[in-house]
Amino acid sequence: MKHPKQTPLVESLPASVPFVGPEALERTRNATFTARLGANESVFGPAPSVLEVIKAALSEAWMYGDPESFELRHALAAHLSIAPDEVVVGEGIDGLLGYVVRIFVAEGDAVVTSEGAYPTFNYHVAGFGGNLVSIPYRDDKEDIDGLVAAATAANAKMVYLSNPDNPMGSWHSADAIAAMIEALPEGCLLLLDEAYVEFAPDEAVMPVDTCDPRVIRMRTFSKAHGMAGMRVGYAFGHKDNVRAFEKIRNHFGMNRISQAAALAALKAPDWVAHVKTEVEAARARIGDVARAHGLEPLPSATNFVTIDCGADGDYARAVLNALVERGVFVRMPFAAPGNRCIRVSAGKPADLDLLEAALPKALAAAKNG
Repeated sequence: MKHPKQTPLVESLPASVPFVGPEALERTRNATFTARLGANESVFGPAPSVLEVIKAALSEAWMYGDPESFELRHALAAHLSIAPDEVVVGEGIDGLLGYVVRIFVAEGDAVVTSEGAYPTFNYHVAGFGGNLVSIPYRDDKEDIDGLVAAATAANAKMVYLSNPDNPMGSWHSADAIAAMIEALPEGCLLLLDEAYVEFAPDEAVMPVDTCDPRVIRMRTFSKAHGMAGMRVGYAFGHKDNVRAFEKIRNHFGMNRISQAAALAALKAPDWVAHVKTEVEAARARIGDVARAHGLEPLPSATNFVTIDCGADGDYARAVLNALVERGVFVRMPFAAPGNRCIRVSAGKPADLDLLEAALPKALAAAKNG
């Protein structure tokens, strides 16, 4: 029996996922993690008012979500002080990344990113046949000048930048990003991932301006709002760019419960302020734990801390594996020079107690091979 033939592009790609999830590691270990500190979720969860809305919406699970996300899109527009046709809602930033690559990147088009930056973006570029050009980090930050130079040399259609950055936790000023946009070659789009924007200093956040068609910005309810499992993200920018999403997006991709939860989350700014306070305390605690064992926490404008383990990637991975063996789930950057580090998400005091107890044992195990 002859199998239907896949496209040459799909046949050329590996079957993979960008991340190994904690659930896969738990299946391998045949044990659950006692501290889940690797996925940059918010262990503080959604606001109590949001949880009540979720419970109330469960009875409506038999209905499709509004394919226009009308109420949520209008609420986001009011939140950003823009027009409703300048914002689009999607299945987390991950889903929106796929849409924007599909809109702008044809097979063979050059796309520029940082080596070791968010791998799901790379996954979508490969899936649509783009030619990915990667630039190393510099001083634990994405190299803005290097990204612009690479985009110019390759006549790139798109540049990806996260600010604040995942996986290093670093950030660039709004002025630096504005200058970057002006320096991009003609016809090149800046895809600005602002998943961690609620934790950023004011100086790192550009004013909302949807007049410039050279940039699309993306944000999420997964981090500060504590709703990673609900998969709600949004993109905003020039209305012509936003209109293009309507040509290709999954109009029933958003479920009804997630839409209701996100709408309620926008009405709970005090909860976001509370989460930011909890995250600041957790970052300080993680830094103290790291320094107590001779490690260096890097400055962070996110809900995680990247910790320099002081050696190479093999050593950092040994530390990570030893923490995983002790029930503490963390991750690490994938590429040098960031792979000398491990990355620890903000947790509750009990989570960080487990980290504090496990870290010296993990370091000893790593040093002993």
